[in-house]
Amino acid sequence: MAKLQNPVKQSFDKVNDDLKDIHSGLGKYAKAIEKKFKDGASPFNEPDHDAMTTQTPLIKRAIVMHLIREGYFAVAATLVADINSRHETPKATASSVATWENDFGPSATKLASLRAQFSEMYHILGEMRSNHNLTPAIEWAQKNSTLLESRGSNLEFDLCRLQYVALLVSPSAGPNAAVAYARQTFPRFGTRFAAQTNALLGALAYTSDIGSSPYASLVNPVLTDSETFATAATAFTSEFCACMNLSSASPLSTAVSAGYIALPTLLKLNEIQRKHGTSWTTAQELPVEVPLPAAYQFHSVFVCPVSKEQSTDSNPPMMLPCAHVIAKESMENLNKVHGGKIKCPYCPMECYTRDAQEVFL
Repeated sequence: MAKLQNPVKQSFDKVNDDLKDIHSGLGKYAKAIEKKFKDGASPFNEPDHDAMTTQTPLIKRAIVMHLIREGYFAVAATLVADINSRHETPKATASSVATWENDFGPSATKLASLRAQFSEMYHILGEMRSNHNLTPAIEWAQKNSTLLESRGSNLEFDLCRLQYVALLVSPSAGPNAAVAYARQTFPRFGTRFAAQTNALLGALAYTSDIGSSPYASLVNPVLTDSETFATAATAFTSEFCACMNLSSASPLSTAVSAGYIALPTLLKLNEIQRKHGTSWTTAQELPVEVPLPAAYQFHSVFVCPVSKEQSTDSNPPMMLPCAHVIAKESMENLNKVHGGKIKCPYCPMECYTRDAQEVFL
């Protein structure tokens, strides 16, 4: 017992020393958080810049949509029922209230429809990621082939191609199963994907050593790799959401992530304004440049070549029939100058304002 006493005591002393370091680090971390994120430090807390106070229904809608997109259907249903039961009348714009009522109001049916659609999506994704089963995804793509083709999507063919290659390289299936699947599936792709289907069928001649054949790129990476099916699942998610006129990622999640990246810059701006007694006067744009990663850049910046001003929602870029693009206000000014007709500032063509089309960048 005497011999064991010293090692045990030393072990306890070492544990206590380690715990002291952990507690010290946690204390410093808490102080750093309090120092960096002070109450009321954000410039968005100023009444003139707090646009959220008039958009409460839209914020609630964004939260509900995020919950549905993430698969938390029961939580979303509970939140919608709670909001509708309160009959709140917050300070909000009529359009934002109408948007909530149309989508998730007491008489709206959108919640059930979205739940059914996203339940189907998660079922298909689960089959792809966990079981490497492409059949449900292919069936969905075939059912929505007209919509996918109108969007110029290759999803249906890409999924069928993966299924064909999976059969071709599978030890349990092999070339015979691949040929049977090709006869059943490839004819409807004959016109649009003739070159690709011919190449896939040509790979049958090299099934004994396809990895070193001219068709090796068609079957790589190996389809037993989970990463391949994860990539296919990502492409499917993007197309599924696009067919519902939704982005592949939750807008709420994107906005929070982008805001987290931009927050240090805005806090620094607020501190400078406080020291110099200045205020944030821009209403529709940030007063400083906030660099964001490419994943959070969704819109190109268009500067009108006539007015030299950046386009906005109320002053969008407009394309004339000659394919030159100017801002809407510049186009209207040219219309006044030329008495009803617009003369393009870059070429001799003339047209009317009704001939111009809004450009979405």
